[in-house]
Amino acid sequence: MQNSTKAEIKAILEKSKRIAVVGLSDRPDRTSYMVSKAMQDAGYDIIPVNPTIDEALGVKAVSSLKEVEGHIDIVNVFRRSEQLPGVAKEFLETDADVFWAQQGLVNDEAYEMLKEKGRTVIMDLCIKVAHAVTK
Repeated sequence: MQNSTKAEIKAILEKSKRIAVVGLSDRPDRTSYMVSKAMQDAGYDIIPVNPTIDEALGVKAVSSLKEVEGHIDIVNVFRRSEQLPGVAKEFLETDADVFWAQQGLVNDEAYEMLKEKGRTVIMDLCIKVAHAVTK
């Protein structure tokens, strides 16, 4: 598995506006909430994707990526590594540009599935940290 270069990640973050966050919690003490709040505060449109909540960060949640209306620039994933292939399959049913699995999340099956389809994949990297270091 090989992530995009720092320059490529910077370009992705500069051109992106909408981030669908799979597994976003509505609890402020959860990492997914804190990271997504920081990205929202940085000007990104955050779309919560979680069937177990009604809303997060003041935005109505959707149950799946297929329910997101409009284009998705980045799908940021906060699910266990073994769940990444399922999220990757759903990602491929959208026109989203980038599949981004948070720090600590890696799955070779998901990575290969997405790369075979020519999609941009970033794994094991916190989007908030990447955003901070590429400013």
